[in-house]
Parts: sequence; C-alpha cells; structure tokens
Amino acid sequence: MAAPLGGMFSGQPPGPPQPPPGLPGQASLLQAAPGAPRPSNSTLVDELESSFEACFASLVSQDYVSGTDQEEIRTGVDQCIQKFLDIARQTECFFLQKRLQLSVQKPEQVIKEDVSELRNELQRKDALVQKHLTKLRHWQQVLEDINVQHKKPADIPQGSLAYLEQASANIPAPLKPT
Repeated sequence: MAAPLGGMFSGQPPGPPQPPPGLPGQASLLQAAPGAPRPSNSTLVDELESSFEACFASLVSQDYVSGTDQEEIRTGVDQCIQKFLDIARQTECFFLQKRLQLSVQKPEQVIKEDVSELRNELQRKDALVQKHLTKLRHWQQVLEDINVQHKKPADIPQGSLAYLEQASANIPAPLKPT
C-alpha cells in the first residue's frame, strides 16, 4: 500500500506502475490493454466483475419502484450490458492471444491437449456403446423369453390329448351376453 502512495505526498510525480510478474514483453490481466483507459491497479477480471455487478445493480435498482422514466432505465441497463460485453470480449481476446502464443512457443503442448481431448472423447463414446450394448442384451433376452414361451406348445406331441388341453387353455372364453 505504501508503494502506490509514495509520490503523492512528497510532491514528486508517482513512478510508473511496476509490471506484474510474468514473461517480459507480455501483457497480462494485471496490465491495462493498449487504448483502454484503466487505472493502474485495475485488471480485466476486476473490470469484468465490476461491470457484471453494475448490470445486476441496474436491474434490481430502486428506480423501477420509484417510477423513473422507463426509457431512461432501459438506456442505463443497455449501457451497463454493453460495457460488460465489451470487457468480456477483451478478456476473451486476452486468453485467445495467450493460447496463440502458447501454440507458437510450445506446439507440442497443444498436440498433447488435443490428444488428451480425443482420449476423453473416446472414453465417453466407449461408455455410451457399453450402455447401449447392455440395453441391447436386455431386449434380446426379453425377445428370446417371448419366443421360448410361444415354442412350448409346439414341444408337446401333435396327437396327444395334453396338446389339445394346452391349446384350449390359451383360448379366451367367449363373453356372455348380459
């Protein structure tokens, strides 16, 4: 806390903010993006969080209850949402730039990640195939059980009285008129 206040009280202009730890020459979430007005201690993540809070606060504001002009409220909410979306795009660009730098500096790392993603996809699909095979076996067993039940009367010899009794037992009785 003493470092940022060092030049304020002695009449000297404050020195430039110290770059955050990281690789030299790289922008980080702790540095302001070029062309974007930001305080030296603000980060993209901090701004994203504060803009989200501003969006939420504008939606639950007491202005809705007190009867302020609806167009004014809508404009304020739209501005908050637009600021949030702009900062979200900047954050996304930051991570895309880091991803690009990583792919240039360490292409084998990108290949390892791709291989890992493909392995995970294969495992997921293998589990899905096993699930479907289990269901298929279950229904094959159900069909086989149904076929066995229908074949039992055919196992009894044709000319026997037992076959006729078995066959007549399966015939429903006629409905009696009432």
